[in-house]
Amino acid sequence: MAEEQTSAETVRLHVLLRDRGYRRLLLVSGLVGIPVSLAAFGFVSLAHALEHGVWEALPQALGWSRAPWWWPLPTLLVCGTLVALAVTRLPGRGGHVPVGGLDATPTRPRDLPGIVLAALASLGLGAVLGPEAPLMALGSGLALLAVRPARREQNPRLAPVLGAAGSAAAISTVFGNPLVAAVLLIEAAGIGGPQLFLLMLPCLLASGVGALVFTGFGRWSGFGIGALNLPAVPPDRPPAPGDFLWGIPLAAVIACGVVAATRLGRVVADRAARHTAATTIAAALAVGACAGGYALATGRSPEEVALSGQATLAHLAADPGSWPVSALLLLVVFKGVAWGLSLGSLRGGPVFPALLIGPALATALAGVPGFAPAPALAVGMAAAGAAVLRLPVSAAVLASLLLGRDAADQLPLVVIAAVVAFAVGEVLRARGLPAAEPGERSGTGP
Repeated sequence: MAEEQTSAETVRLHVLLRDRGYRRLLLVSGLVGIPVSLAAFGFVSLAHALEHGVWEALPQALGWSRAPWWWPLPTLLVCGTLVALAVTRLPGRGGHVPVGGLDATPTRPRDLPGIVLAALASLGLGAVLGPEAPLMALGSGLALLAVRPARREQNPRLAPVLGAAGSAAAISTVFGNPLVAAVLLIEAAGIGGPQLFLLMLPCLLASGVGALVFTGFGRWSGFGIGALNLPAVPPDRPPAPGDFLWGIPLAAVIACGVVAATRLGRVVADRAARHTAATTIAAALAVGACAGGYALATGRSPEEVALSGQATLAHLAADPGSWPVSALLLLVVFKGVAWGLSLGSLRGGPVFPALLIGPALATALAGVPGFAPAPALAVGMAAAGAAVLRLPVSAAVLASLLLGRDAADQLPLVVIAAVVAFAVGEVLRARGLPAAEPGERSGTGP
């Protein structure tokens, strides 16, 4: 029976690959990857330039070496106002609410202006969110522009496949590697056999083209995009028993923190659904207060709490010993609250801040006997990624790629941490939340 089923699946796969319509779809996916990637490059470059101008260049021009503690308050007030305008006045309501997770639903092209405005305001002005969700929406919407509406109506599977390919092309490099986009979509799709190839081959092709365009155009233009990567990591060492002794319960604790933050986000989102403008502006101001409170308490920059956290993660990985334990713990608390508030009200992706919060908590505990900084970083990234993505394989791949050449030694710990965090997070959600929440797609959201 199993052999017959495998044979039938193989026949269907061969039929699919010989289908002229599917081969045309592959060609279109590869070609779409080029303009989509250029548009995504422009979006991320603009967000990166806005972030640099608001949080570094402008304070320095006004005479400060870095943004003062109160800087996030007016900045986030402007952020909340712009997002509220985009959500209430423009089509598409600024894109999906981040607490719903990464949404692969095709984006209507007419919704793109509001999504771009809300995302640029959020990412550049201090929301504790990442660029991955707006990039997926941008890629999806632009990809669908390549096909006439009448053609999409004639072929119902064209829009989701081409939209997914556009999303893959757009996010291929912001995660640091096109493989992450492909694996994420494989796991999120939850399908197998020929249907898996139907979706994945266009996505893999488009993400590869997207990565090539991102890399080549970035070097030619000289613009920075702030892709998620770690230029340096702590000195590597093979895993020891203490790493598992501390790392496994730590992965569970990180999952608890992620679930707590997303529950806060859901409370804010429920209120924002009823009182959109007031809640959005109030939540943005509260995010600014978190960043300012952290700066006052630690004497460090409020940027470490505000924004996506990818630059701070790179600094933490490069020199974890330079961070006092008290600053790391306060970073976890203040950024965790700010992240929860942002998830329910502003616009962006949910993943990047978690990839700082998890490693920050793990690094704070790296001084205990038998637990080194490199394994701590590995546990923090894998556990936080699995808990927020709800895709443990994608989280393990992402953490491994970020660890670079050190990944081979830490891979067993990465995989176990991802599985533990995923399982603990799902148990907590099953106990504390309804079985099917509005707007939540199985396996893809917090």
